[in-house]
Amino acid sequence: MCSHESHEHVLCTQCDMLVAVPELEQGTKATCPRCHTTLVSKWRYPYKQPAAYAFSALIMLLIACLFPFVKMGAAGIENEISLFQIIEIISTTRYSGLALFFLFFSLVIPAFCMVTIILLGLQVHIPKGLKVGMSRILFQMKSWCMAEIFLAGVLVSFVKLIAYGDIGVGLSFLPYCLFCMLQVRAFQCLDRHWLWNKIEAAPKLNQKLEVGKTGISQNLRLCLVCTAILPAEQSQCPRCHARGHVRRHQSIQWTVALLLTSFLLYIPANVLPVMTTHMLGSDMDSTIMDGVILLWSDGSYPVALIIFIASIMVPSLKMIGIAWLCLDSQGYGNRDPHRMHFIYELVEYVGRWSMIDVFVITILAALVQMGQLMSIVPAQGVIFFGVVVILTMFAAMTFDPRLTWDRCEKKNAVKAVEQEGAIG
Repeated sequence: MCSHESHEHVLCTQCDMLVAVPELEQGTKATCPRCHTTLVSKWRYPYKQPAAYAFSALIMLLIACLFPFVKMGAAGIENEISLFQIIEIISTTRYSGLALFFLFFSLVIPAFCMVTIILLGLQVHIPKGLKVGMSRILFQMKSWCMAEIFLAGVLVSFVKLIAYGDIGVGLSFLPYCLFCMLQVRAFQCLDRHWLWNKIEAAPKLNQKLEVGKTGISQNLRLCLVCTAILPAEQSQCPRCHARGHVRRHQSIQWTVALLLTSFLLYIPANVLPVMTTHMLGSDMDSTIMDGVILLWSDGSYPVALIIFIASIMVPSLKMIGIAWLCLDSQGYGNRDPHRMHFIYELVEYVGRWSMIDVFVITILAALVQMGQLMSIVPAQGVIFFGVVVILTMFAAMTFDPRLTWDRCEKKNAVKAVEQEGAIG
């Protein structure tokens, strides 16, 4: 009988390799020797650091919500908006779903995550079941915190509007910038293994663990929620109560379905206008590509390039990358698993940045409301594009990267059998 502690043995979430992690010194981390994924981090103050950054982030967000955010002046007309006024103005348009994108991804979800980090980091006395539920939601919501992406969209919108009038920032702009940096830092200082071990110790295993071998080969599986190592036949984790399988159930089927849906929606997202500009009685519809061309013709080459990469190249390459990963995991191509792992990490990270163009249109539509002189309203294309970004993010989440390494293991096993047969 062999007892198991999660700080000693860890199953890699990316390649399923069982790794023995030694006692770490403060400020160090342990990475997987096969795919180099970070397994465990030990911060100098694991209790205080995440909570301190999260608390500071919430203070900055509160200040940012109390004062004007950005302003614009043209031909003697001035317009000044706060963060909540952005929601109010966009909600009055035909495409109020755009306001929900901004509300949840830039304000509600980041604020919820910061509150959760404070409560869990400071070990506030709350029922264990509630702690488990909050922890499960926290790490699932991490990818949907897009405050820094919205801020980048605001800066891009400034470049677009500088030719039409005077652009300025309000008292809440700097606090919101600080909020973005602090909430990113709070997540960086929070280690999933440490958090779950503080809630409850990892379940015991009554079998010998072989370091350097995959979990699936030892009839083990990883709980993707709390990273506990469980017997393969145990469908429910006793620590976080999440259900799971040795590999994500129907991972390829779900990924392909989401990928095909996003591809179909990507066509109207690029063909239909994403915004309409009303200027001196005339209307002008603009697609995503029209915006890139306009910025390029105005000499804003870096910003045009950013929009082109984030809104045109990244979604296209992400869909191609996910399709490539699915084919490779099924044995088509047989590429180096390290290269495919890099593609997966790249796809998972950059996909959310495609939302930058959605936020650009959000801030333009909220700020440029100057009556007959000039106004901007969102158009149907921006909703299609936002849904495409969300679907491709879900496609990357449903894909199981361990399938790539499984394919490599099967290939090596076949080669070993062939070599033994040749020797025999």
